[in-house]
Amino acid sequence: MEEFIKGMDVSTLPEEVALGARFYDEGKEGDALEILKKYGANSLRIRLWNDPYSEDGKPYGAGTSDFTKLVALASAGKKLGYSYLLDLHYSDFWADPGKQFPPKEWAYADADALEKHVYDYTKDVLLKLKRLNLLPEMVQVGNEITNGLMWPHGKWDNVDNIARFISAGIRAVREVSPDSRVMLHLDCGGNNARCREWFDAYVQRGEDFDVIGLSYYPFWHGTIDDLTNNMNDLSQRYQKDVIVAEVSMGFTMEDYADREKLAPKERKGMATKPHLAEAVEYPMTPEGQAAFMQKVMERIAQVPDGRGKGFYYWEPAWIPVPGCGWANEESLKYIQDPGPGGNEWANQALFDYDGNALPALKVIRDFQK
Repeated sequence: MEEFIKGMDVSTLPEEVALGARFYDEGKEGDALEILKKYGANSLRIRLWNDPYSEDGKPYGAGTSDFTKLVALASAGKKLGYSYLLDLHYSDFWADPGKQFPPKEWAYADADALEKHVYDYTKDVLLKLKRLNLLPEMVQVGNEITNGLMWPHGKWDNVDNIARFISAGIRAVREVSPDSRVMLHLDCGGNNARCREWFDAYVQRGEDFDVIGLSYYPFWHGTIDDLTNNMNDLSQRYQKDVIVAEVSMGFTMEDYADREKLAPKERKGMATKPHLAEAVEYPMTPEGQAAFMQKVMERIAQVPDGRGKGFYYWEPAWIPVPGCGWANEESLKYIQDPGPGGNEWANQALFDYDGNALPALKVIRDFQK
């Protein structure tokens, strides 16, 4: 029987550890990947940014997810028995529905050149991984591409270009790593109308793929019933497997300012935004987080015809340590964002602010499809 994916996106973990993060299970300090493995995690999701450094070589932060860090994480995971999903952003920093900046090196390319860049870059990355015996089990061609990728040429109002760019990446994956499954990933896990609009447009134009990936954050993407209805419909409509490629839930609304050691104007903590908690069906407590994950896993496992293949919890180890925020001065300049930076995710990790494993991990461990 195919293993249900209990995945973890740990892309920021190496930077966390380098800056002093420590992790504990029942009071005993341990390696975060080993602790997660003990609790049933079996796959990693690792993002890759093309060139996450400023023109004068300063790192962008938030993990500075370059190829070297990809290799280190994938290698560490492989030694522990993890599979992994390679998350190609085709950007030098975060790519999501609100920003899809092309890599600096491609900034002045036209659509024809961008199509070639995507193919060549994807092929080059996979060839290097192949030489290292680190080919991924799955490849995500673009990250949260609901509104396109590599703007302005790949904005949603130019679906033909979106399909060209994605298809170029898919062709490279098929050529170099035919055993890797290809995922297309949208953010709007609870919005069936938007997902149908997107996939209807893409399948008329683009190369075939294997997996629909969805982000589902309950404070942004609707109820668990909304997610359920969307997964069930998409899997049948397009005859594709479905994975919740990003999911998380808060375990507290307690602030963590004293751990970040940042001035208020430098912080962007989600725990300071109580209105987000009001939209969630479960309380933001350790028990609420655990109950939420139990329900999400049940709903994924119930997708018709066994099409629900699992999930990746987003940044379960991004606990608050000084210096590890979502962006810094250099990266904010690249994405043309006023900031502030800071950790905006610590109250949604699977470890508490002091690095102790939370009850949701036991629920993940004990879940059987």
